[in-house]
Amino acid sequence: MKKIFTLHLLVLCTQFILAQTLPFNPALKPFYHGVASGDPLEDRVIIWTRITPEQDTMINGTYIMATDTALKQIVKTGDFSTNSSKDYTVKIDVSDLQANTTYYYTFIALGKRSAVGRTKTTPSASANNLNAALKFGVVSCPNYEGGYFNAYNALAERNDLDAIIHLGDYIYEYGTGEYTNLNLKDSLRVNFPSNELVSIKDYRTRYSLYHLDKDLQRLHQQHLMIAVWDDHEFADNAYETGAENHQANEGDWEERKQIAKQVYYEWMPIRGEANGTKMYRTISYGQLMDLFMLDTRIDGRQKQPASFDEPDDTLNPRKIMSATQYDWLINNLKNSQARWKVIGNQVVFSNVNIGFAAEDPTDYNSISMLESLSVDGWEGYLLQRNAIIDSLQKNNLKNTVFLSGDSHSSWAFDINKEPVLYPIEQYGYLPQANPYDPVLKSGYNPETGEGSVGVEFCPPSLSAENFAEEINSDSLAALLEFLFNIPIPIIPGEPNYNPHLKYVDLDQHGYMILDVRADSVQADYYYVPTVTEISDDETWGTGVASANNSNHITTASTLNPAPPKLLTDIPSPDPNVITSAEENIEPVIFSIYPNPASSSINIFYGLNHTSIVNISISNLSGQIIKSISNNKNQNAGLHQMHNIDVSNFIPGIYLLQISTTDKMVSRKIIVR
Repeated sequence: MKKIFTLHLLVLCTQFILAQTLPFNPALKPFYHGVASGDPLEDRVIIWTRITPEQDTMINGTYIMATDTALKQIVKTGDFSTNSSKDYTVKIDVSDLQANTTYYYTFIALGKRSAVGRTKTTPSASANNLNAALKFGVVSCPNYEGGYFNAYNALAERNDLDAIIHLGDYIYEYGTGEYTNLNLKDSLRVNFPSNELVSIKDYRTRYSLYHLDKDLQRLHQQHLMIAVWDDHEFADNAYETGAENHQANEGDWEERKQIAKQVYYEWMPIRGEANGTKMYRTISYGQLMDLFMLDTRIDGRQKQPASFDEPDDTLNPRKIMSATQYDWLINNLKNSQARWKVIGNQVVFSNVNIGFAAEDPTDYNSISMLESLSVDGWEGYLLQRNAIIDSLQKNNLKNTVFLSGDSHSSWAFDINKEPVLYPIEQYGYLPQANPYDPVLKSGYNPETGEGSVGVEFCPPSLSAENFAEEINSDSLAALLEFLFNIPIPIIPGEPNYNPHLKYVDLDQHGYMILDVRADSVQADYYYVPTVTEISDDETWGTGVASANNSNHITTASTLNPAPPKLLTDIPSPDPNVITSAEENIEPVIFSIYPNPASSSINIFYGLNHTSIVNISISNLSGQIIKSISNNKNQNAGLHQMHNIDVSNFIPGIYLLQISTTDKMVSRKIIVR
């Protein structure tokens, strides 16, 4: 008996180790992709999961929401159904909840229960919560092949956050090896599918891959997320009618864009559907804060200019957002009664002048090459950007905070139209001070902050290549950090290119904490020591704050992070890593596309131990019609097979079978 127990314990421990090292957790069956929640309101919140089917059929289940982690104080239950048309994702808008309340939820289907997630409603719009504090984790740019999501894990450890604000690039569309960190220490961390994302099966498989990541799963389990897309959820440098990374041989852009939207709404805990729902939206946090999430990527964005000085039509300015969204933003800012107006936005709003790094900073062509690198941000849409700044100033709006992603670096700015006069031919294209004029209310005083209409905080990249990695030089990145916002003695006149820039970091990965209180808002920058291997460590980099009604950064390099909230939430329990060892040694078929099929199918599957694998398609009588993989040794991890030809099959129902030395699983496929 003792030997049997020891052997069983050894098997369980092996399963535990595998769950930690594999790119998926076999013990979570059939909820391999975890749980998530998002888009909170005062009386409702979205909860999400994905069920990996055993057969392609309608799956019915129930959800439970309670106020305790044991799910005994139940406040809401309900039924749901899902099928292949939704990629077996489940998204429920749970209503009739209490404001400013933490809830715990789970899903039940196919005789199993998912992990327990934690979520939270917002304070009521009229709530007088000026004596309270709000805290948000702010993230962007997690590239799977760029490295481990250690920053997600660090955020999941916190119990004092109201939400995660995700500023976009939730996934990257590149194929395997196209945008990867060559220093990664794990050969299993590769993109699926291996090709660039174009079809619906491609986008669905990539979201499936990301949601299998244990750090991302844990983040979603512990915190709700308020997210917007950026370009890589579609294709690099996307705009409304095209993208830099969309080529003629990749099909119709409108079709690809619609597919990307559909899959985003399937796989993200966001309210609405791809058709008819606008990405931009408002989420109120009582009298303390209103959050405005923008879509500066797809909704009305026109193609980026070819260079930073390409003429713009003053009567019809180049648009980074539609006129409808622009009016919505301005009207909401003017009508907001909240102390702080926070704007979640995909790309950097402020000017980032980098001409000092040109080979010849007094040569226009030389600086143009560098300055034109920023045209995908608001710098490429200056007139519409300046109109927002004018509106903030004209309406005397206070306490506007931009949160901006995409840049892969940490920044903190005072917001001003022209913090310096640059580039002007008569001054040799070197920046000149633009002193603040109190009568005209133009210009900028970097010492007092006069002329600033708000502040902008930008989080570092979570794992996508930062600037130092892009140029492959930590020392050069450090030099540029030093030169960005100081008078530069090696250039005539010692110009300061970016006096509005109060903090910059170009060579670290991590996240930002936004702390919102009645008297100030503070951005705390946290960094992880590495993304090339798993690490639980992090360091606080600096804090940058803006005082109430100051409209500019009043404190940089503060001595301490913002103080903790007085009340924190009980974390959700970790999901069971170990269940029945016997059932968890089977292969997992995550998806088959398309199904039904007419010409070919693609399969995405996982093995939780190295084994001899046979893959075949048989008819319902058990006769093998096609042998796909015969006695092939395959490593533990994720696998894919593309374009399995079924064009010569007689229309009907077949079984796709994957067998190892231990187990065999099968899924029905329909051939038309």
